[in-house]
Amino acid sequence: MKPYILAIDQSTQGTKGVVFDGEGTLLARADRPHAQKIDANGWVEHDPREILQNTLAVARAALEKAGVDPADLAAVGISNQRETVLAWDKTTGQPLYNAIVWQCGRAKDLCARLADAAPMVRQKTGLPLSPYFSAPKLAWMLEHIPAVRQAADAGTLCCGTVDSWLLWNLTRERVHRTDYSNASRTGLFNIHTLRWDEELCALYGVPVQALPQVYMSDGVFGTTDLGGFLGRAVPICGVLGDSHGALLGQGCFAPGTAKATYGTGSSVMMQTGDACIESTGGLVTSLAWGLSGRVNYVLEGNLNYTGAVISWLKKDVGLLRTDAESEQLARQAHPGDRTYFVPAFTGLGAPYWDSEATGLLTGITRTTGKAEIVRACLDSIAYQITDLLECMGRDAALPLAELRVDGGPTANRYLMQRQSDLACLPLAVPAVQELSALGAARAAAQGAGLCACKDFGRPAYTRYQPRMEEAERRTLYAGWLDAVRRTLYHEDTIKTGKD
Repeated sequence: MKPYILAIDQSTQGTKGVVFDGEGTLLARADRPHAQKIDANGWVEHDPREILQNTLAVARAALEKAGVDPADLAAVGISNQRETVLAWDKTTGQPLYNAIVWQCGRAKDLCARLADAAPMVRQKTGLPLSPYFSAPKLAWMLEHIPAVRQAADAGTLCCGTVDSWLLWNLTRERVHRTDYSNASRTGLFNIHTLRWDEELCALYGVPVQALPQVYMSDGVFGTTDLGGFLGRAVPICGVLGDSHGALLGQGCFAPGTAKATYGTGSSVMMQTGDACIESTGGLVTSLAWGLSGRVNYVLEGNLNYTGAVISWLKKDVGLLRTDAESEQLARQAHPGDRTYFVPAFTGLGAPYWDSEATGLLTGITRTTGKAEIVRACLDSIAYQITDLLECMGRDAALPLAELRVDGGPTANRYLMQRQSDLACLPLAVPAVQELSALGAARAAAQGAGLCACKDFGRPAYTRYQPRMEEAERRTLYAGWLDAVRRTLYHEDTIKTGKD
């Protein structure tokens, strides 16, 4: 039998099915978007049924496109959008509400009400008390959605992140499970005891028994026939949150290695190995994964709007016809223009954590036109990631030799050079863009006993070197920090960047 791995990458905007051969070479991929349900309040939801239907569709399409005989499929891996939370009834298997997406800030009032518990939450989970994470969203459901409350009272509630919903529906055994990486992003999981925390569950009113069992990321979660398509049971033995999958796909195994994923939002992660480092600069501490019976930790910063800024320029304000046009316009911009854009559409994430902040376009002069505004929007992506790298350098005290990057916006050569310049770091851009899927496939290959993670798929890289003079870099970055300061709701002192 020729071994093949199917990776399902369920992200914010859509779902991919990606097929790899036994050596980690990508053979085929299929994509399908899902609807973004955004109401007048800016609340963001996804339809769980649509996500499941799309998952089955892209899995089948990718296997057919690759010409893989179902008999040769060795394992399935899953990477998924994190913090997005769902609730369903275990007796019927039906969702009780739409999935509340990680971007959604509807639980901010609930978080304000629980503010006194913030130090306890931080100490146990490594996360701030923020509407960004799963626990406040789930608490909101329990307070506002009668069907969720009724299921909790009846003892039939199942809740979890998107991986748990997919595992429940894809596995023949109807398992309710998750992995360490996803669990660590909920705000309910104690990253020191490696258990769901009863005190945290009580704080949010979440029944512990409604939460999934937590497995190693390369564990065997159950078996699937993809809704009858395969005609046989295949193990699902690789599950990771998408950013953790990208970290694994990038080969960031050693402490001090780091990656940045440019998606709708962005995750910047630094591997810290066995060390659980508490951030003093606005980052969070999470579990990288559980592999081979051991867990690793990461420092991480999350941004709400990076790649989504390009979508906003194209779909909402009409300054772009295509994503690629942004690179051309940025290069045409007046070199002396100092327009800054802060994309705080739904507040600011790390390292500021201000859900009340609003977006800002500032520094406009007579030199400012379409090209300058587009460049400012692209630059905002690079500035935000530089913020996080500055914080990581101080918190971890680990030397960073390069930044490995992935995601659609990495095809923008202007943005990649700008990122290298502003962060003053070499950048490594892989030839394969499906890094989250590759990470899930690596875990699945190891879980299925095909090979070790490190031996499965080794992408080639294009590298960028910093070219900007240090004086110019410092001036530009200082202007960015000043623009951010103006957006902050409380206008607190910014403690990031170089003095």
